[in-house]
Amino acid sequence: MRRPTPIPLKRSDGTAQVTAQDTALERLSEVAEERGLRVCVVESLTSGSLASTIGAGDGAGDWFAGGVVAYLTDVKESLLGLTPGTDPCSAACAEQLAENARRLFDADLCVSTTGVGGPGPEGGHEPGTVFVGWATNDGVGHRMLALTGDPQQILDETVDTATRLLAFHAEGIRPAGPRRTGSATGVSDGARDRP
Repeated sequence: MRRPTPIPLKRSDGTAQVTAQDTALERLSEVAEERGLRVCVVESLTSGSLASTIGAGDGAGDWFAGGVVAYLTDVKESLLGLTPGTDPCSAACAEQLAENARRLFDADLCVSTTGVGGPGPEGGHEPGTVFVGWATNDGVGHRMLALTGDPQQILDETVDTATRLLAFHAEGIRPAGPRRTGSATGVSDGARDRP
């Protein structure tokens, strides 16, 4: 399914303004399509903004498996398997969310967002303390961000960073072989073919 192309922002001279996020989303779309990747996101801090951004990617209907928004800690624990007692603004939380959502969506790559958007501190963390986690079949990791600005600026920068991380990690994933619904050759194990 093709999504409509977003209207580009215009500079004062009338030319299109291309952002790093646009470039990263274009590259993510190309790589995911070329390699047959399945991508997903899980969000706390960004409350759906990341999924909306990724879903606008070219051909996303073919490679974007979806996203989960889990804002409350008990929802993160029950739905996404976050270990109880894990600080929701931490590297451990970001990595667990990314890995568990990747498994939930049977995806090749997942990125998560969690942190404090502001305007004030929360749970002993300053506003702008953000963790972006990632997970692939080969491992997990995170980036810690110490952002400044108002809450909207923090959310926008988080979405931009998460989009760039998706594009970066997609580049490192090899093309998929036979996938989730059977083999590419159409050969079955024979067990279902017996009377």
